[in-house]
Amino acid sequence: MIVSIHQYELADSAGPDDFRDAVATAVDENLFGDIPGLVDYRIGRGIKGSRMDQFAAVWMYESKDSWEAVWGPAGDPVPKSAYPDAWLRWEDELLGPVLADDPDTIEYTSYNILAQNGD
Repeated sequence: MIVSIHQYELADSAGPDDFRDAVATAVDENLFGDIPGLVDYRIGRGIKGSRMDQFAAVWMYESKDSWEAVWGPAGDPVPKSAYPDAWLRWEDELLGPVLADDPDTIEYTSYNILAQNGD
């Protein structure tokens, strides 16, 4: 399994409700259900620590192969033009307007899971 953690910084002109509305629209339209290999996700707001009151998402993919099929190998990512249409809608139309910077420049880290509950 691959897990990607995305950290979001809101634009000065956007508030928490704007971000929540973008997420709600994406969920209502099942945009995340249309991402190949994505098996689960969590989107939350920090309650403690250096990112308190800031938003982040955890995206879980069934395997490294399925993650690479969508995003390309770590050292050779696919161009934005090859992103799934649902992800383009999420980034460009819903998420982009509420972020401080382009969604493709957010802070994120992807992890290859070594152990998980049930192993």
